[in-house]
Amino acid sequence: MREDFTVAEATADDWDEIVEWAAAEGWNPGLGDAACFRPTDPAGFLVGRLGGRIVSAISLVAYSPDYAFLGHYLVHPDHRGRGLGLATWEAALPHAKGRVIGLDGVPEQRPNYERSGFTAAYDNVRHTGRPHGAEPVPAAVGTVDEVTPYHLDAISSYDSGCFPAERHAFLSRWLTAEGHVARVLLDASGHVTGYGVIRPARQGMRIGPLFADTPEGAAALFDALTAELPPGAEVCVDVPDHHEAATRLAQSRGLTPGWRCTRMYTGPVPYARLEATYGTTSLELG
Repeated sequence: MREDFTVAEATADDWDEIVEWAAAEGWNPGLGDAACFRPTDPAGFLVGRLGGRIVSAISLVAYSPDYAFLGHYLVHPDHRGRGLGLATWEAALPHAKGRVIGLDGVPEQRPNYERSGFTAAYDNVRHTGRPHGAEPVPAAVGTVDEVTPYHLDAISSYDSGCFPAERHAFLSRWLTAEGHVARVLLDASGHVTGYGVIRPARQGMRIGPLFADTPEGAAALFDALTAELPPGAEVCVDVPDHHEAATRLAQSRGLTPGWRCTRMYTGPVPYARLEATYGTTSLELG
């Protein structure tokens, strides 16, 4: 590895380049993901430079004093096999000091992550297709509404039970970003019992998260999120493989399973209502 290799915080323009790398890898990033992702923890988005040129990247978002999430671990194809990825990894890890770290790793990298102290928890399986099979919402399920600023605090509170950390600021961007469509499920008393977001991606649309208390609620949200898509629009959602009801929902709506990645952690699996997770928010930020 050359002496002029450095790792430093990425600028917005730097990260636009990394998004292009992610697209080239087939990750199908959302069109506005960077604008939502980087403000969550700008110091956690790093790039490695060799001779002034960006050759590597990583994100390590510190959500709380106890939890961080690692993603965007990339080395440009022209510079692989030279130890630059590992050097970038090692430069990033101190940012998460004292925290359990989560990541979603591709299968071929799993042995490397295990050597770094990560343990597999479950797989996320990407389901893709052209949705069909929407059903009427039973009255007992509740009401699906458009998300407004009025809902933000209640959705954030609900989300904190489904995700290992509070992320109010991230949700304020994710729920309202250009092109994002968000729906909330409310019971008869007006309490949040689920919510979901769909956003445009390089290919089709991506759903994430899709959180709900019941399979019926998740189905109502899925159908509401996809109701106004143009005919033939493609949708994908990353489904935890252990959640049979989530898998049934995706497949009942015409989506088929494809590639998978493994959710891994450096310590005990943090608490989250996995039974309420019908679709992961993103494989890059957890």
